[in-house]
Amino acid sequence: MFEFSKTILQKVSFDKTLFCKELKKAIKLIQPNEKTLLKVWCLATFGNEYQKEIVEIFSNLG
Repeated sequence: MFEFSKTILQKVSFDKTLFCKELKKAIKLIQPNEKTLLKVWCLATFGNEYQKEIVEIFSNLG
């Protein structure tokens, strides 16, 4: 599910609203131990465009 989530996020990265929606869904679907990996990957891949949104979504988990 982790690799699938990465694929989906890459495909929707053209639209901020869609990206955020899919990131929230991905966080719910992946294993708890993969959440940190997803955050690091998202920041490395999309940090230039969506750093604020990624940090905010992951900070609202707890």
